[in-house]
Amino acid sequence: MSRLFETRPGDDGLPAPQRRLAVLALILGTLMAVVDTTMINLALPSIADDLAISSARSVWVTNLFQIVCAAFLLVFAAVSELISRRRLYVAGLALFVLASLGAALSRELNMLLAFRALQGLGAAATLSIGPSLYRSIFPSRLLGSALGLSALVVAGGYAAGPTIGGLVLSVASWPWLFVLHLPLGVFALMLAWRALPREPGRQGGFDGWGALLSIATLGALFVGMDGIGYGAPLWQTLAWLTASLLAGLCFVRRQRRATHPLLPLSLFAERRFSLAVSASGLAFIGQGLTFVALSFLYQQEMGFTPLQTAWLFTPWPLAIMLVGPLAGRLADRVNPSLLSCAGLVLLFIGLASLALLDAEAKVIDGLWRTGLCGLGFGLFQPPNNREMMASVPWQFSSSASGVMSTTRTVGQSLGVALVGAFLAANAPVQATLWAGCAACLLALVASLGRVTLAGEAQARQRREVGRSGVPRCD
Repeated sequence: MSRLFETRPGDDGLPAPQRRLAVLALILGTLMAVVDTTMINLALPSIADDLAISSARSVWVTNLFQIVCAAFLLVFAAVSELISRRRLYVAGLALFVLASLGAALSRELNMLLAFRALQGLGAAATLSIGPSLYRSIFPSRLLGSALGLSALVVAGGYAAGPTIGGLVLSVASWPWLFVLHLPLGVFALMLAWRALPREPGRQGGFDGWGALLSIATLGALFVGMDGIGYGAPLWQTLAWLTASLLAGLCFVRRQRRATHPLLPLSLFAERRFSLAVSASGLAFIGQGLTFVALSFLYQQEMGFTPLQTAWLFTPWPLAIMLVGPLAGRLADRVNPSLLSCAGLVLLFIGLASLALLDAEAKVIDGLWRTGLCGLGFGLFQPPNNREMMASVPWQFSSSASGVMSTTRTVGQSLGVALVGAFLAANAPVQATLWAGCAACLLALVASLGRVTLAGEAQARQRREVGRSGVPRCD
């Protein structure tokens, strides 16, 4: 970890003392957004009882946050270029903290949902530009290590969320879950304002129509996928998905003509970027699908208690926390695509072994299989993220960051929706896990397609470093 804060002659990025404060601001902002979802899920029964609403309606306390967050990721990535990433991050944090206070004070569902939507907006502002800020904060030679740290933070948030929620709910009521964000958020705000890199905004207009079409595309897509997962009428789900498709086609057409496109389509002309995005989306489909499917497998078919099930999930994020930083550091030295491929192979083996579990299996049988999945995902994600960020020019960093965050969110949500579709068709849970294996194999194909490309890019970068003494991302 100390290597991340070394300064060498010719380094780009921030000086080491400012780098520490800026990274802490990013860590706190990311943790609040990630932990929020997982710990609020535990509180849904308490919220339903306290507000006298049905369990089905209480689910929207989580769903609305996720839908709003996903719909605005690309929009905020573009906004950051106009007002600067520092200002957007600070504004997003401030909105998240104020909305958390409002949620804590809410005493009826509509008020709570309004503040949850505002929380989703704030989270979208911070998450959309997080990876691009890591690229600005750290020297180019440490980009993989920095993104490994990011993976560690996200995995730690997912692992800690249920535990934090359970501890708070054992001694206090659900509003205190939102109160937790207040001191951390204020501290993160002060750090972000002081330490995040200052940069000028881009001169030029904003693609308002593109923003509206992006929000419509992603918002309708997520509502439609939620419909698949929660058994909405077929016509309703198809209507939302059709609306998403039409809005998406209009969005692409708009981006080709806009003077200042919300999402420069030229990004996808870079094969390393396109293949890394494809691999990421498919891998997150597999992860999102597996997390939900295992809950049914462990409890309904294998007879484990909810507490045992929670413990069986733990090795996955813990393995990512252990392997992610190491994988990121290795990605700065060796071909990151090779590391991603190795991780996907381990992830496939882990998923296949979970699909082969029988009803008589013991807790230890689930633990090592889940740990193997986490090991593979931790080895895959940071090098793959490095490829996404390093394969595009600096001026497109915010757009690439928005694509990365959107791909992760859409992939996980699509995985959850696929579980709902399989269960609605009365398919066995094991069939769902095999679908996750198929997604993993497709991700491996995409990752293999860029092994040679990444190797050539790293060799070119080393030649540039040798000539100038100053490393840079190409």
